[in-house]
Amino acid sequence: MAARDDDALLDVVCSANVACGFHAGDPLTMRRVCGRAASAGVAVGAQVSYRDLAGFGRRFIDVEPAELAADVLYQLAALDGIARAAGTRVTYVKPHGALYNAAVTHEGQAQAVVDAVLAFDRRLPVLGLPGSALLRSAEAAGMRPVAEGFADRGYTPEGRLVPRGEPGALVEDPAAVAERAVRMATDGVVVAVDGTALLMPVESVCVHGDTPGAAYLARAVRTALTAAGVGVRPFAA
Repeated sequence: MAARDDDALLDVVCSANVACGFHAGDPLTMRRVCGRAASAGVAVGAQVSYRDLAGFGRRFIDVEPAELAADVLYQLAALDGIARAAGTRVTYVKPHGALYNAAVTHEGQAQAVVDAVLAFDRRLPVLGLPGSALLRSAEAAGMRPVAEGFADRGYTPEGRLVPRGEPGALVEDPAAVAERAVRMATDGVVVAVDGTALLMPVESVCVHGDTPGAAYLARAVRTALTAAGVGVRPFAA
């Protein structure tokens, strides 16, 4: 993503998921984004992933839990060091892409993510899909699990994200994205691609930075949430 796109998003969001170098990002980009986030009062979250630059972290990798925990710890430490040099710090953790989806049901990989966060800083909230193995593991470890909803992604009738490349995977209409965000935040409901109304109580709403028109979508979401009386505030560990 171009620097201007990052800047446009950082003018809107209150918390930013920052890639830690394994699926995207590099030290210079991480430092620039952390500096800009610090100046804007935006919380920095570590978006950890499989070691998969070629696939943008969107391919499942059957990593042994001990290796995965070490990889996640490495990413956390790297981003937090850069964030602290910029005058801020990592305040939450969120898996990216295939790791995020795997951690919905893969107990071993979900626990590996939790183990890495425990080793680094157990105060950090962990974001995941409602009802996921990741959030169950975080709660069992005495950490703060945060259920997350996606305003710009489609859901299956089972409450999973529609795989990218399939019909309905992305929601790009600003009005629809904003309405979905408000309904998730106020009613805890999202409508799946088949029309099923799913219970989806969430504490955080995400708009992907690589969705076309992401900054515009994010602004529509924030405006709609504010109009609905929903408070928007950055994460704090």
